[in-house]
Amino acid sequence: MVNIMAVNPIIALSTLNLLFYLLFMAAVLWYVYFRITHKEMIELASKIQGLEGLPIFGVAFQAIWTDPHTLFMKLLEISYTFDIRKPIKGWLGTRLGIFLLDPDDIEVILSSYVYIDKSPEYKFFEPWLGNGLLISEKWKAHRKLIAPTFHLNVLKSFITLFNIHSRDTVVKLMKLNNKEFDIHDYMSECTVEILLETAMGVSKNTQKHSGFEYADAVMKMTNILHLRHTRLWLRPDLIFNLTKHAKDQLHLLDIIHSLTYNVLAKKKDEYFKKKDAPKINVLDSELITRESENGLEVNRNKEIPYGNSFGQSAGLKDDLDVEDDGIGEKKRSAFLDLMIECAENGLVLSDKEVREQVDTIMFEGHDTTAAGSSFFLCLMGEHKEIQEKVVEELYSIFGDSDRQSTFQDTIEMKFLERCIMETLRLYPPVPIIARHLYENVKLESKGITLPAGATVAISPFKLHRNPDVFPNPEMFNPDNFLPEKSAARHYYSYIPFSAGPRSCVGRKYAMLKLKILLSTIIRNFKIHSTVPEKKWKLQGDVILKRSDGFKITLEPRKSLSEKVVYNSYK
Repeated sequence: MVNIMAVNPIIALSTLNLLFYLLFMAAVLWYVYFRITHKEMIELASKIQGLEGLPIFGVAFQAIWTDPHTLFMKLLEISYTFDIRKPIKGWLGTRLGIFLLDPDDIEVILSSYVYIDKSPEYKFFEPWLGNGLLISEKWKAHRKLIAPTFHLNVLKSFITLFNIHSRDTVVKLMKLNNKEFDIHDYMSECTVEILLETAMGVSKNTQKHSGFEYADAVMKMTNILHLRHTRLWLRPDLIFNLTKHAKDQLHLLDIIHSLTYNVLAKKKDEYFKKKDAPKINVLDSELITRESENGLEVNRNKEIPYGNSFGQSAGLKDDLDVEDDGIGEKKRSAFLDLMIECAENGLVLSDKEVREQVDTIMFEGHDTTAAGSSFFLCLMGEHKEIQEKVVEELYSIFGDSDRQSTFQDTIEMKFLERCIMETLRLYPPVPIIARHLYENVKLESKGITLPAGATVAISPFKLHRNPDVFPNPEMFNPDNFLPEKSAARHYYSYIPFSAGPRSCVGRKYAMLKLKILLSTIIRNFKIHSTVPEKKWKLQGDVILKRSDGFKITLEPRKSLSEKVVYNSYK
């Protein structure tokens, strides 16, 4: 038997050197093969400004061992060294990424029904979201089915639930007694529970895990996805599955998917029970009880007038901007009710696809609005004069009453809407939109061709800071969204909900929810930001967040009229 201890260390070292040498030679040969087989891509890329990086690795070394905040700021700093009117390239290994910053170029990609394939990096979402609307190849058929469930006629029926959860959140915040805290924790829990009871139509009390536990699991899951995007060695499943991150992902997905399974099981049980019974709202009895507990009075038969709201004043449009008459009564069902009905009838969706759509809507519907509302409240704490203008508007609508918000009230919240839109300009929840090109795309205005095989990346964060479009782009200025300014602006220069055929299907839902939630909080508290905006540590992974947390303090308001009366005598 060979004595391992007797092996000459020089021989062992030589073997190790030989192994590294063979790996290096294999990498070189593979790189040469790549350059030969992708000659056209490389030639077209050479005509685009940007970073070449190192052979084989590209700019990957700049992302290695870099924390998310530092990486985000480094990429932002690099972007300022190039002409923002032209595309910017970067190689990550052999993956060619091209950033578009000009609205005309962005329109070519986002408005197209051809360049609609999500980038390969979205594959890391598959264990979580399967083939949900975010990454599905069947997105067009699924979107056509899902879009009407977020129509205004459906959203109007959610007003009471939005009010109840907003008031529940205020009760929780009252217990903090002016202490500094992270508002994102409360916004995440609230937005998850609102989604459960509106789009999903189930009570939060039926769930195994709380809204906060689910939101926390989602946040940790997005951190793992960010690692796989930036650490090249974690991209292959073979290597990733051997790491601690893979075990953590399984645990997190167990929490996330258990909510989905519980929701679906409950809704399917309700579906079969009431299949032959008169159609009713399964939450009506609970809502009536909770409305009474919250002092809410709602006339369910009252027709609520349609108004120009939910960002429409900013010129935002999508496939939800259709007349009510074009939407059949059957399609006005809430999201999950329609999904289950279609699956049971064998139409469009299978049971598996329903689960994937629920996972997708739960993720996209809560995490983006949780981030947006948290940034908004921090900005209100930073800009006290703007906060008081919001208070004045709310006083003109509500006076000193504590009544709930109605749909008509949200239409009249014009300044609040501009503040929300400006928040989404400076801090769009989704920092990167990516598309994969399967054919060359010529940008006529630039004389540049984007090569097939490249990933086109669009950064709303950078786009929204274009000084040619938004003067003083770093300044928080709600007047950027006055109707006359929005009308004169390029449609693709402001895309917080993306744009084109794959834009956010829940835009109206998000804006209505944000208006009611944020107005309720401001009616009850004075908001103080404890960290100056210039010191915020932004983290741009799947969802834009602050790595230092959304720290604020809240001071209970005695009356909305105090500041209004004070201002009238100034």
